Amino acid sequence: MKRLAAALFALLAAGSAAAADIPLTIPLPLSGKQAKFGEIMKRSFELAAEEIDAKGGVNGSLLKLSFEDSSGKPETARAIVEKLIDVEKQPLIVGEYTSACAKAVAAVAEERKTPYLVVASADDDITKQNYKFVFRQNQVNDHYADALVSFLKQVVKPRSAAILYESSAFGTSGATAMQRDLEKLGAKVLVYEKFETGAIDFKPLLSKVKAARPDLIYVVSYANEAQMIMKQAKELRVEAKLFAGGAAGFAIPEFIAGAKDAGEYVVSATLWTPQLKYPGAKAFAETYKAKYGEYPSYHGASAYAALYVAADAMRRAKTRSPADIRDALKATDMMTAFGPVKFEDKDGYQNQNFHETLAIQVIDGKFETIWPTAHASRPYVFPIKSWRERRSASGS
Repeated sequence: MKRLAAALFALLAAGSAAAADIPLTIPLPLSGKQAKFGEIMKRSFELAAEEIDAKGGVNGSLLKLSFEDSSGKPETARAIVEKLIDVEKQPLIVGEYTSACAKAVAAVAEERKTPYLVVASADDDITKQNYKFVFRQNQVNDHYADALVSFLKQVVKPRSAAILYESSAFGTSGATAMQRDLEKLGAKVLVYEKFETGAIDFKPLLSKVKAARPDLIYVVSYANEAQMIMKQAKELRVEAKLFAGGAAGFAIPEFIAGAKDAGEYVVSATLWTPQLKYPGAKAFAETYKAKYGEYPSYHGASAYAALYVAADAMRRAKTRSPADIRDALKATDMMTAFGPVKFEDKDGYQNQNFHETLAIQVIDGKFETIWPTAHASRPYVFPIKSWRERRSASGS
């Protein structure tokens, strides 16, 4: 009888352990200059967790999300993740936004042999370190603008350009990649200038661009800077065949709200739009909009999909040890609302998902997918009107 009771207790204990909640703390910038991106990602992680748990969680275990605010500071992100791994024994890290923070987290994760799934950080170096435990779902900066470059090559055909970029790892690597791509297109870069994060007066820089009269003005920046650059470009009447952005601050709803009519016709690189036909993409976009009043950016879609990828890896892992979850992540080959996810070693990258990119354009105050044409929600507008023509058309 005692033997039967002991066996029954062991069975119940095993079942209880199997169904135990899975705590998952995610570091994000929830205050500071990048808080808007962190907010979009947090909301998206939460929506995914609700759906995953409603379907039974991970082999019966429910995901219990919590978030820690890194404020976009690499040293804070590092300290958060050291605590998660060393003290809380979390076997998987997901999250962060800026490339600088992701680099700090990646170094800790690799050192502690704990898998880290990068969600929205694009600096190429992150997956070029021969790391075994670092995986990236989003595209790298070197290819972030592939669709935009294709649009430039086939439609805009610029002969000259100005590149302005924010002085972060993301801004610097994005500007370098575009300079290389433009040179391949035969376009001469007349202005190549960086600015500091948090800058508010871009008029001296834009005056220099205006004097150079480039066909294309390309900017890599975060949220506030993207809006102010376009408003000040309108104020100074800086003309170009096309204004284009390198995703980030140019691809979130706040850009349209902040730049207002100065943002009209701006084209930007992006990794996802609500119009895509990936399974679950429309449902996610509409659920997010119904709850928060606006469509999510690609940062949100990647966060939403990343939790599904993490749950899938934990579901397939032999155990919930970091090593086994790492092996399961390596074997990932799945379709998500963000698109296909498969981590590959090629072209000098390790554990990198090579994700298709897109180009969007602000048309009538809304983001429309314009390139590749197979994904287009509306035809592109080119050539664009001059500032004077726009003013005349509006009657102001």
